[in-house]
Amino acid sequence: MIPDKSARTLALETRLLTFMEDHIYPSEARFYRESEDLGPWKVQPVVEELKARARAEGLWNLFLPDSDMGAGLSNVEYAPLCEIMGRSHLAPEVFNCSAPDTGNMEVLVRYGTPDQQDRWLKPLLAGEIRSSFAMTEPAVASSDARNIESSIRRDGDDYVINGHKWYTTGATDPRCKIMIFMGKTDPGADTYHQQSMILVPKDTPGVTVRRSLPVFGFYGVPDRAAEVVFKDVRVPAANMLLGEGRGFEIAQGRLGPGRIHHCMRLIGLAERTLSKMCLRAQDRVAFGGPISDNGVTRERVAQARIMIEQSRLLTLRAAHMMDTVGNKAAKQEIAMIKIAVPNMACQVIDWAIQAFGGGGTSNDFGLAAAYATARLLRLADGPDEVHRDQLARTEFKQQRARSNSGGVNLWTPADSDRALGLV
Repeated sequence: MIPDKSARTLALETRLLTFMEDHIYPSEARFYRESEDLGPWKVQPVVEELKARARAEGLWNLFLPDSDMGAGLSNVEYAPLCEIMGRSHLAPEVFNCSAPDTGNMEVLVRYGTPDQQDRWLKPLLAGEIRSSFAMTEPAVASSDARNIESSIRRDGDDYVINGHKWYTTGATDPRCKIMIFMGKTDPGADTYHQQSMILVPKDTPGVTVRRSLPVFGFYGVPDRAAEVVFKDVRVPAANMLLGEGRGFEIAQGRLGPGRIHHCMRLIGLAERTLSKMCLRAQDRVAFGGPISDNGVTRERVAQARIMIEQSRLLTLRAAHMMDTVGNKAAKQEIAMIKIAVPNMACQVIDWAIQAFGGGGTSNDFGLAAAYATARLLRLADGPDEVHRDQLARTEFKQQRARSNSGGVNLWTPADSDRALGLV
């Protein structure tokens, strides 16, 4: 059962909706214009202006579950708030609730030493700096993280890092000061203890942000993706997170919340897209009547509503399980939403593009960037295929266990013959 919204959530929801109406939506055109004019290597002034306002109003760091460093909300309490932020590409960062900083802050909260938290977590929580997560590599299929080839080699009191990363979110941002880097400390160890994660200040000699990578032609919106080279980068041994060989352990702790946050935001994006689609369909006349009178349009609107509600309930179930039994026990539910929600959002946005016609392929209505976001998230934090494979493997095991315990009986042709008195 999904709990009703708490009084705290309802209060924050009201304040958040007011902020969105008063400040976020009116600033979106400026945000997209500044993003295009300034590019991914600079900061949009509108973001910093609105961050100060949001922090002053107490709409800040809402994402950290059950932590006195944030709002202390559970995942279920945060879900509707995250959904509201997801309605706009501008909003998440304004409230200091955007990737990859949220995931990196959670890593530092869970696994960082007091010194690491003082140096990096505090300024991240204050919105004074930004961060990156360097995992994916161009030379290997990084959806199987066991393929990661980058090296982290101990040398006295330091580690020496070498690797070639790409789709490192946030690396082009001039406010990015710290990177979490994943690589192998012991290639000879068992598979899941070869990898480690270590903190690398971006200004360390040997770190080169080679280029910004576009996402469907967008630079910096919806993602500041970058290609980064690490060559003989030397950092203190104290920068290691949790310990050598603990990289997969950290990744699982990081990716669960990150995945559900992406899904929460995508539900908000799909919800707003459906609103745009409905208004457009009622306003535009073609072939003798409003597009909204067309049967195929009504069918798509109805199906979009069903898909959004299904995705929201599935996501709330995952959030409830994360709160009650933990992230590890909820891994199947997290995998399900990671498949279902981006696919839902892609479909809803695609239908909206059709309703808008040629204008839908531009970004005058925010649909092109919305589609880029949704399509990107079918790959980020693990592609659909990986999550489906995991789900299927678990399903086979569970069904076999039920069958062996007598909980499932297969109806065979021989059973039919016996039932009919033929044998």
